[in-house]
Amino acid sequence: MGFGTAPEARELVPFDGSVSPGTILIRTGERKLYYVRHDGTALRYPVAVGKPGKQWFGEARVDGKYVKPAWSPPLEVKRDNPRLPDVIPGGAANNPMGARALTLDRDEYAIHGTNRRASIGTYASYGCIRMFNEDIIDLYEHVTVGTRVVVER
Repeated sequence: MGFGTAPEARELVPFDGSVSPGTILIRTGERKLYYVRHDGTALRYPVAVGKPGKQWFGEARVDGKYVKPAWSPPLEVKRDNPRLPDVIPGGAANNPMGARALTLDRDEYAIHGTNRRASIGTYASYGCIRMFNEDIIDLYEHVTVGTRVVVER
């Protein structure tokens, strides 16, 4: 998948928005994530967002960066899927966190890769933001712990 060559690919777009450079802006209704740059542009990535009733809006900060993270299902996920193991090792084919994760200082949410490519562009998660693995790897390189995250409708 080439940079900006298909509608589902990440793109460099003009950005004149309401957030400052260095911010991650997620527009839930668009199912897009914007990483706002200092030159009036943003990297725009397609994402999967929370299912209706599982979405959240507001601000958070990146509080951790992880390569091939292990995953422990949150209680709500485990309640809905009791057969899930308590931990899925990082890098395992069935690990829903994908290649990278940016954890947020808000509940148990993260921006992460996925092992379910077809979910990108949909309302699919329990509140996490899913990205193509190649896109979370790209975004991971741009952000630091402390990066502001804004989630809008």
